[in-house]
Amino acid sequence: MNWHKNEFTISDEKNLLNKDYIHDYLSNKSYWAENIPEEIVAKSIEGSCCFGIYHNEKQDLLDGSQVGFARVITDKATFGYLADVFIDEAYRRRGLAKWLMEIIMAHPELQGFRVWMLTTRDAHSLYAKFGFAQLENPQRVMRKAIPDVYAKKSSSK
Repeated sequence: MNWHKNEFTISDEKNLLNKDYIHDYLSNKSYWAENIPEEIVAKSIEGSCCFGIYHNEKQDLLDGSQVGFARVITDKATFGYLADVFIDEAYRRRGLAKWLMEIIMAHPELQGFRVWMLTTRDAHSLYAKFGFAQLENPQRVMRKAIPDVYAKKSSSK
């Protein structure tokens, strides 16, 4: 599906995603996936519901350059984990992140979930507009984190 607003398009069509661009951003510009290998990015896209944002200078999606991305890890029935959300720095402050969240939260395949989750260091106010809040009972949530997993994989080559 595609959604259009001014000179931008959001699409959930994976064949339109620029995986090199996504990998470069996540690996070199994000705080959460620094040094992530290309093959891991490709695998994460394969197993997720993905959204690309494109700037259509010529009003033609195929001529548009990608300027943002998000993915939802989900069973499409009960749970969604929002991940890897970003807008290219040159395109921030245009309402694209808010529009992207509106599209994701209204997507027909992502309705009726019992739980949505995400982690963020700096975008709490954006996500709060869509009903996200801090955990009421953080003591009930557990995680296993391996923060340097990508550093280990890249140094073993």
